[in-house]
Amino acid sequence: MSKVWSPDSWRSMPIRQVPTYPDDAKLNSVEGELRNLPPLVFAGEARRLKKQLGDVAKGKAFLLQGGDCAESFAEFHADKIRDTFRVLLQMSVALTFAASCPVVKVGRIAGQYAKPRSSDMETKDGISLPSYRGDIINGIDFNEKSRIPDPKRMLKAYAQSSSTLNLLRAFAQGGYANLKKVHQWNLDFIGTGAAVERYQDMADRIDEAVSFMEACGIDVNSAALNGTDFYTSHEALLLSYEEALTRVDSTTGDWYDTSGHMLWIGDRTRILGEGHVEFFRGIGNPLGLKVGPTTDLDELIKIIDLLNPEDEAGRITLICRMGANIIEDKLPRVIKRLKEEGRTVVWSSDPMHGNTITASNGFKTRPFNDVLTEIRRFFRINRSMGTYAGGVHFEMTGQDVTECTGGAEAITDEKLGDRYRTHCDPRLNASQSLELAFLIAEGLKEERDERAKELKAATSS
Repeated sequence: MSKVWSPDSWRSMPIRQVPTYPDDAKLNSVEGELRNLPPLVFAGEARRLKKQLGDVAKGKAFLLQGGDCAESFAEFHADKIRDTFRVLLQMSVALTFAASCPVVKVGRIAGQYAKPRSSDMETKDGISLPSYRGDIINGIDFNEKSRIPDPKRMLKAYAQSSSTLNLLRAFAQGGYANLKKVHQWNLDFIGTGAAVERYQDMADRIDEAVSFMEACGIDVNSAALNGTDFYTSHEALLLSYEEALTRVDSTTGDWYDTSGHMLWIGDRTRILGEGHVEFFRGIGNPLGLKVGPTTDLDELIKIIDLLNPEDEAGRITLICRMGANIIEDKLPRVIKRLKEEGRTVVWSSDPMHGNTITASNGFKTRPFNDVLTEIRRFFRINRSMGTYAGGVHFEMTGQDVTECTGGAEAITDEKLGDRYRTHCDPRLNASQSLELAFLIAEGLKEERDERAKELKAATSS
């Protein structure tokens, strides 16, 4: 790695998963236009998130990170943004209420427009075209014109991200997140099942608690009950876009990528000596690193040390994507190595990517039971090794989709085609997300009870 960093120092290094634009002059023009646009988020917000993630690393809070696999231009709509935000609110309240644990809420939203691909080309009926890499790069329609990378798409991604952030800030701080509206957050299509009944019961109990506080003269319109912090994140894959939105913070003199509060590097681009790691080492945002079953642990330690030389709590979140069938074999070695090296990280589980299969009718899907199984094993492994299972990172939508099989709705392979709308990978719907929240809450409660027992044993000895 070069010792001197600049927002464009990644350009002198090898890089993967980036498009080849046919017109350099057009690309340069768009990059110049982006550099003159206002930041989407602010450095102070990113620092606040990093501080809250520091609490997660210390076992004092929990990270809830979820949203679209890949945002699309065509599905950009205020209702869709609201519904995703609302489900994450429901999940966070379930976690906070059941586990007595503060929840850090981070959406995969307002920037998740680029996707890595396993192949540069896609072939259908004997015709080969460049793979779809997300709406910020090219179009999903399978024709030559659509698949040509177009830099002007970055401007549309910026505009829609800006509008999304504006709406999210209004929802988070404008009264919509008020706990007195916990019943109103319930979605009409959430259906029936144990998770829904548990949510309704929880909402009733929260209403009673709020009414009790009001009767006692406590101000229930305080900021703590009337609003919430909500942050955005995405995989910083398209570095032309990320570089153009990287600015110097006027209060600290540090560089921040203002395209989102938290950025992460995927398993395919987390390569020492290449462009994505080089770009990440110079920005002050909290960072995520995807960790898969084939991760080279020697290299991972070197990357962590490069990105977080001061071992700052909250700077690094390890997003572990293993698979339900192999997590018990693969995750312990990662945890053991990080403990031996004494590195401070947030341990987060991505239970989605390692459990992707192709259904009998050709649809890509994720069995919900496998998702739940990986989460359960993630908690159990961390507890047995003395580390804190601090977060979950998953793909979901507030829309009534049928993309992952199983759950209370008992979605079968045959039902996948009913409402299969994703532009890339299958997502949990609202009902499945709520079920997941209660499972996580049980894990957090067990963790809290175990710590209480250990503390009691220590004080009595």
